[in-house]
Amino acid sequence: MSHQPERKEKNCLNCGTQVHGRFCHVCGQENVVTHQKFWSLAKHFIFDILHFDGKFFHTLLFIFTRPGFVAKQYVQGKRISYLDPIRMYLFTSALFFLVFFSAKAFRINPENKSGRLSGEDRQEMIAAFQKKLAKHPGDPVLLKSMAMLQDTTIAVNLDSLDRDQNAIDFTDRKYTSVVAYDSIQATLAKGQRDGWMKRSLVKQAIKVNGKYGNGTEMVNVYIETFLHKLPYLLFLSLPFFALILKLLYSRRKNFYYSDHAVFTLYHYIFSFILLLLVFGSSRLQEWSHWSVFGWLTSALLLAWPVYLFLEMRRFYQQGRARTLGKFLLLNIAGSIILVLLFIIFLVLSIFQL
Repeated sequence: MSHQPERKEKNCLNCGTQVHGRFCHVCGQENVVTHQKFWSLAKHFIFDILHFDGKFFHTLLFIFTRPGFVAKQYVQGKRISYLDPIRMYLFTSALFFLVFFSAKAFRINPENKSGRLSGEDRQEMIAAFQKKLAKHPGDPVLLKSMAMLQDTTIAVNLDSLDRDQNAIDFTDRKYTSVVAYDSIQATLAKGQRDGWMKRSLVKQAIKVNGKYGNGTEMVNVYIETFLHKLPYLLFLSLPFFALILKLLYSRRKNFYYSDHAVFTLYHYIFSFILLLLVFGSSRLQEWSHWSVFGWLTSALLLAWPVYLFLEMRRFYQQGRARTLGKFLLLNIAGSIILVLLFIIFLVLSIFQL
């Protein structure tokens, strides 16, 4: 409700209905003076912020202390005291990913800026090149890289090695260009040619490998591209998670799909805040080197499955054994969905390099 004075006229400015009281009974618009003074606008803004914060922390308190309680209250129509699940999800997910992307640097070999390989790195790469030589015996680039790695008298960096070592590859054969790939495909019989999906992936891999001279830099760009899709991946997983719950509780006719969606939203909200606490605990352990924060991090991670079980019990009102069975099925099915979504988004990330 705004703090503007009520209009003397009783016609709704939105739909024209005669208003009895402060709000229109047809469209719900507040019948107040439209022109606001700056101070009035500022007060309204501050009130909305404080009102949001008050509801947010009030809702968060019950989410953490009484698993499943807020979702249960919301689907029963008791909503005025709690923050809307969609608004709360958008806020907590934005906060989580803001901290996630600012606090973590997901880059390969971030400290070794020169790219020089240690003795252990050399041995690992020698083993990798031996496997590649088994597939491509006599390859001059591979033989040159192998000789450099085995010569311990010279310093070796990643740029001087085979540029395809960290390349994206969907085939055993190396192609120097898309034209070369198309030419070889054209010489094959129809039954031996790659399908549409593999052709698309191979062509994109050729373009990406040609674009990035350093394989490590290509991997870094790919990781960053994929990680920035995580918010979309998690948001897309919401309806699938709710669908699994709908199937698990299909005999409970009093629960609609939207009720399962509300449960899912509040569970994701809890998960975002819990992960923020995990990040904070891990960072405190890095700074202080106190083992207590390591134990705290482990306890927070173990709290997640326990919370979900208690959440399902309170919301769906079923016994321990039945809830445990559905809890296990939910985690198995949810893991499969997440893996499939990860694969899809990994492939989409390749096409955006």
